[in-house]
Amino acid sequence: MGELKSPGKPFVISKRLVWEAYLRVKANQGAPGVDGCSIEKFEADLESNLYRIWNRMSSGGYFPPPVKAVEIPKSHGGVRILGVPTVADRIA
Repeated sequence: MGELKSPGKPFVISKRLVWEAYLRVKANQGAPGVDGCSIEKFEADLESNLYRIWNRMSSGGYFPPPVKAVEIPKSHGGVRILGVPTVADRIA
């Protein structure tokens, strides 16, 4: 028989790390990503949304949605593409 795996999460990600990441996004006035979820909408159910992200990340079930491409005008003409990450997929 094979060796039993220890119960628990396969990735060690602290809830504090997720909280600190959220605080950084909020401090930077994070814009909605491709899912259209604003900081205000995310905060409407903050505890549940942060838990959901932590749980998915630590279990290996979190797959971030696509990055939203935003064109930033350059001073000499032309544009630069900026990738805006999305906080979470399908936040209620």
